[in-house]
Amino acid sequence: MDSASFKSALACFASGVTVVTAPGNGAGPIGITVSSFCSVSLEPPLVLVCLDNGTGAIEQFADPDAAFAINVLAENQSSLSNDFAGPQTYDMHGHAHDVGASGVPCLAGVAAVLDCRLHAVHDGGDHRIVVGRVVDLRVDRDKRPLVYFHSSYHRLGDRH
Repeated sequence: MDSASFKSALACFASGVTVVTAPGNGAGPIGITVSSFCSVSLEPPLVLVCLDNGTGAIEQFADPDAAFAINVLAENQSSLSNDFAGPQTYDMHGHAHDVGASGVPCLAGVAAVLDCRLHAVHDGGDHRIVVGRVVDLRVDRDKRPLVYFHSSYHRLGDRH
């Protein structure tokens, strides 16, 4: 099996799109687009994201006292996803946000925000599995999520 075939198979799984935000290390808040996100536990409330080891901001998730937010993007926020995807500075300047309960930046206009404290970090090959304990959340039930499928953005169909 080659990596292109593996990636092609993974592209068959539709996922939501998130931007993980953190306070930064003195240069200001940062954001990273992440599609590898899921719930882990209801009690305690745990979620995880997978971050590429090559991510320039990976050190943000090494401190045992780290806090971060998982911002679930709304269907009209594909440009926001692109701003924080791929090799870049992860700089949030110019992007509307406020501060969550744990002091982390939370993006404006998203479908949901999960404000987290670092619970654990695990090795995941070329990624790190970052588990967060949700300490606060916000949900806008009027917003529909941005969906990523076959390497492009989509919108959900009408509800049945």
